[in-house]
Amino acid sequence: MLRIGSLVINVSDTGRSGDFWVGALGYERGANPEFLHSPDGSGPRLHLDTTDRTHLDLWTDSAAEQAAEVDRLVGLGASRVPWDYPDDADFVVLEDPGGTLFCVIDTSR
Repeated sequence: MLRIGSLVINVSDTGRSGDFWVGALGYERGANPEFLHSPDGSGPRLHLDTTDRTHLDLWTDSAAEQAAEVDRLVGLGASRVPWDYPDDADFVVLEDPGGTLFCVIDTSR
């Protein structure tokens, strides 16, 4: 089932922004301090990033589910975005009909 796995937020200072979001949401820092999560693991993670644009990461549980969801989303009006993918990419970049980018990620990798 497709779900919001994380919200990538473009910030100028990951430490300062992390401190704010930890206090605001009661989230905790992960092993990588740029990744914040709720104490019980429910809800989406926050990924603080100084170089990436703000966008949603939508998670799937397998490569087959990822492919099916990408096809379904394209059928709803999303478009594939030309992207320079690394060889081991676990994500597909799409844009909604308004041009907002988002990723569909296979979390099984």
